[in-house]
Amino acid sequence: MDKILEAVVMSSYPNNVKQGLVRRVIEAAKQPMDSEQCWSMLELSTKLYLTGDTKYKRDIGKEVLEVYGHYHPEEFEEFFNVRFLLSLLQEGYGPLGKRSHYVLDYIQLGLQFILESPSANSIFSLLRIEVLRKVCERPSPKQCAKISKLLTQHPQCIPTGKHQVLFCQQLIRCIGQFQCVSEGEDDIMEFLEQVNKVSGLLQRIWRTQTSAILPSLKELFTIISSTEEQEAPSNALASVVQFVPLELMDGVIRNLTNDDSITDVQMMTAIGRMIDWVSWPLGKNIDKWIIALLKGLAAVKKFSILIEVTLSKIEKVFSKLLYPIVREGALSVLQYMLLSFQHSHEAFHLLLPHIPRLVASLKREDSNSATSSLEQLAELIHCMFFRFSGFPDLYEPVLEAIKALPVPNEDRIKHLLGQNAWTSQKNELACFYPRLASKSETGKIGLINLGNTCYMNSIIQSLFMASDFRHSVLSLTEGNSQPLMTKLQWLFAFLEHSQRPAISPESFLSASWPPWFTPGAQQDCSEYLKYLLDRLHEEEKTGKRIYQKLKESSLMSQAVEHHYLNKTLIEKMFGGKMMTKIRCLKCLNVSSREEAFTDLSLAFPPRDRHVHGSTSVLPVEEIGPQFIEPPENPSQLTGSPWVLRKAPMARDPVGSPMPVETLGFQEPGEVANPLSGDAIGVDAAKDPLSAFGEQACAPKDSRSVPDLINYFLSPERLTAENKYHCEKCASLQDAEKVAELTEGPHYLILTLLRFSFDPRTMKRKKILDNVSIPVVLKLPVLVTSEETEEVCWHGKDKAAPGSGFMSVVYDLCSVVVHSGISSESGHYYCYSRECTDTMPQGQPRDGAPKLASDKQLDFEIQWYLFNDTRVSFSSFESVSNVTSFFPKDTAYVLFYRQRLGRQSCLLHEALAEAGHLHGEPSLQKDLMEAISKDNILYLQEQEKEARNRAAYISALPKSPLWWRDFDRDKDDDGSSGGCSPAAGGGGSGSFHGLVF
Repeated sequence: MDKILEAVVMSSYPNNVKQGLVRRVIEAAKQPMDSEQCWSMLELSTKLYLTGDTKYKRDIGKEVLEVYGHYHPEEFEEFFNVRFLLSLLQEGYGPLGKRSHYVLDYIQLGLQFILESPSANSIFSLLRIEVLRKVCERPSPKQCAKISKLLTQHPQCIPTGKHQVLFCQQLIRCIGQFQCVSEGEDDIMEFLEQVNKVSGLLQRIWRTQTSAILPSLKELFTIISSTEEQEAPSNALASVVQFVPLELMDGVIRNLTNDDSITDVQMMTAIGRMIDWVSWPLGKNIDKWIIALLKGLAAVKKFSILIEVTLSKIEKVFSKLLYPIVREGALSVLQYMLLSFQHSHEAFHLLLPHIPRLVASLKREDSNSATSSLEQLAELIHCMFFRFSGFPDLYEPVLEAIKALPVPNEDRIKHLLGQNAWTSQKNELACFYPRLASKSETGKIGLINLGNTCYMNSIIQSLFMASDFRHSVLSLTEGNSQPLMTKLQWLFAFLEHSQRPAISPESFLSASWPPWFTPGAQQDCSEYLKYLLDRLHEEEKTGKRIYQKLKESSLMSQAVEHHYLNKTLIEKMFGGKMMTKIRCLKCLNVSSREEAFTDLSLAFPPRDRHVHGSTSVLPVEEIGPQFIEPPENPSQLTGSPWVLRKAPMARDPVGSPMPVETLGFQEPGEVANPLSGDAIGVDAAKDPLSAFGEQACAPKDSRSVPDLINYFLSPERLTAENKYHCEKCASLQDAEKVAELTEGPHYLILTLLRFSFDPRTMKRKKILDNVSIPVVLKLPVLVTSEETEEVCWHGKDKAAPGSGFMSVVYDLCSVVVHSGISSESGHYYCYSRECTDTMPQGQPRDGAPKLASDKQLDFEIQWYLFNDTRVSFSSFESVSNVTSFFPKDTAYVLFYRQRLGRQSCLLHEALAEAGHLHGEPSLQKDLMEAISKDNILYLQEQEKEARNRAAYISALPKSPLWWRDFDRDKDDDGSSGGCSPAAGGGGSGSFHGLVF
């Protein structure tokens, strides 16, 4: 009968004819027959099943085997013996070089017919040994899946005891080597099914034998932490983790993170490879294990590992948000990585270029998954904005992309940040400031944040960019008996000459620390600035004078020389004088008092008060500034009418006040509106700088710096409980108080009083009003008739006839911005530029130096953005728009520099005489040596870090082309577009890129 069957199968008859003949043979096989005939049929069916070159032949072989196993069990058991199976498993079946791939399928088919036979136990014993040997040979995913299928159906064949643990470990080794070589979607789905069968077998074993779990996990960690493998282990290992019971997680993570035998490189390699598992599409709980290990590392303060892994992997995790099948897990890991990485903006900033494209892609997808992810992503981004403010130039495109998405409240943001931080002790992360490979492209140097010390950093950078002050500080001689000023000199010198991208101001912080400040807490930068200037001023008053060369100036009169020699550097640079006058409204007696100041604190006018249009009248000697008026030419006063401040009173002469002005660029003949809120008026069609002018214009309902100055200098009525005690009347009387500037400082510091005490909450609340900042400001200063005649050159505005006021021009040079809603929290950063006057060498002292044009002074000087260690190029447009884009980021402290004029003439000439105006002054020998040594040390540190980092990075799992997920949407013409695939990944190519 076997010959007949073989002839039928090998014939050229159509399959339907063959099938009819085969049916007859099979039916005949159900009848009793001798043992020899059974063996012949079993050998033929075995041959067909194992070596048949078509599915048809294999199916016939299978059908015949099943019939003989069922109807001739004794002969089948005798044929399906241990020796035969051992030969199949060890030697294979078929000609050499073409061994059958169906041996395991054949064995699985035959086992069902010998389960009750006496030889079953010996066969199971054989298979328990042989399957272990098979997995040790690292079979292909397909063969591993067949082993798993066999053992799942016949668990009696699973190795036992120690061999079972070894079998699990070797099976995990096999999974670690699985690779899908095809990019076809059908092949990928088949590969995933094979992996699931293998990992499913592990799950079955672990359920019945929990003692095998921990040794299996140990082997898994050994594989993923190995730094010797030429090729990274397969992401298919993710399928193993999903079956580990979550109740074991805490113990497993604790053992791993506290195991001293595991090196940092091994741990970093392992967690890096685990993070790659977020791309495995069918895994469950993988994100939980990744986050648990990250938290475990934070608990044992392995911050270096966390930082390296986060910075190297966060972009890849972010890119997986494109794919719905892995989006949930990837988003969980991304949230933890970002919310825990709170010591530095580095991780978040790596994602900034990709966020707008991802948001656009998720919006196009328009699915529930995409909508939910968008909302969670927006919440995450706002948390990062809150934690790392001070980067308006980088954040604007991201803010534009998510502007339509919900914004979380501050309590929610603080909860998320507080819940996920690596540590509550900020000083533990102080040494992990952002790594900067080289200096900023600006050439400027940043300052390291030592734990909420941004308030100090922004003030130091603003003072450093005040070039006249910096030159004077750097020119200090040894033995000046000014320890704090000496520390500032060293800090300035390092900011000027260091090769480091950022330096630590720790020494200066400890020396200039106000005693009432709480360490590690956010402080008011204005309060710190006042304290610092006062300390420096008082220190110099009791020490040596640093401007002895002023005595040698032949242009100075004895009186002026005495005046300047009695001034400290702080007074010369930042000191101004103000006359406060109080007039009794009954007897009209005026009392006055002159006071020195280093900054003006400007309060906000009440909402219902319109400073521009207020009218009143004052005696000629008390006339103050009134309104903003853009003059046609900065060197000339406009002929605008006087604005009265109150109703005229009998015997009161009516005078014309000198207005606080902002300078702009007007075309000849253009009429300025003295009552408008526009800070700068420009003809957009004619002026190439119109864009800047438009940005500088204040909306009609907003406030401007001149508004606040006008309010500061406007008369204050003293009545009711605030009545004034008039000495002449010898009683309390209604009075009017007014302040007038009598000496304009070289650097005018304006503090906008944004923080007011709220009795309801018992906290200082912040006024978030947007205030437009003029780039050029004209400030009226009261002068004597003798001073009026002394004009250093024509660029200075003369006093208005009979007014006693002279207009002093100031250029904006620094803006310190506070980001946040409370003085006790938030972040400080600053915009700065270096304003200098054009004074060519060889300029005659009695001549009129030719100043740069207003446009050059205002717009051609480069602006910089200083944000702790980061320094970048910026613009006045960014300064003007920052509050518009980020409502909590508001200008707080402003630095203006006086243009070369009457009051600053002597100081400028003294500096020029000392050689400070032309290039940076030469430094003391010991200071230069210290900088040189530190620069050499820095280069050595860089070299050492490069070697160490190379060792770390080489240990990290390679994940090339992670960015291709963002570049798959290239159009046919090669132009770039948005994120793709639009619906989270379509087509076999993108799916393959996701998983592997």
